[in-house]
This record gives sequence, structure tokens and C-alpha cells, in this order.
Amino acid sequence: MIEAHVSSEARAAWLAPLPPEEFDRRLALAIAELDGEELENITSLLAWFSRRYPTVKERLAYARRRHEAWARAASHAAAASAR
Repeated sequence: MIEAHVSSEARAAWLAPLPPEEFDRRLALAIAELDGEELENITSLLAWFSRRYPTVKERLAYARRRHEAWARAASHAAAASAR
């Protein structure tokens, strides 16, 4: 869910489909900026995640679970701050 406080430009960028080639290009640029310990940490985390969730189906299921948990927590926080 995109909140109302997000600009229309940001909303459009969020909702726009990203072709696989553009994703790969952006990923390559982000990886090129990494080095040293930061690159090692990210590489280690990606390797762990890929071992823990070896299939796309498992990775998407994990992402959906985490998103649902985040949405519940955000909803509870919003309700608490409204009181």
C-alpha cells in the first residue's frame, strides 16, 4: 500500500513496471559501488538467503509473510498513535 503522503511522481515510479534488463542494469550499478567489508557482508547475506529459500516460490512466500507482518505492525502503530 502506498500512503497518501507520497508524491505523485514517487507513486508513479513505484507502480511502473521495471523491465528485467533495467533491473539488471541498476543492480550492476549498485554492486559496482560496493567494496570491501560491505560487499562481503551483502554477498554473505545473499548466499545465506539463497540457501535458506532456494526456490523462487519460497522466496516469494517469505517476502509475502514479512510484508504482511510489516503491514500489521504499521497498522497497529498507526492506531496507537491515533489514540
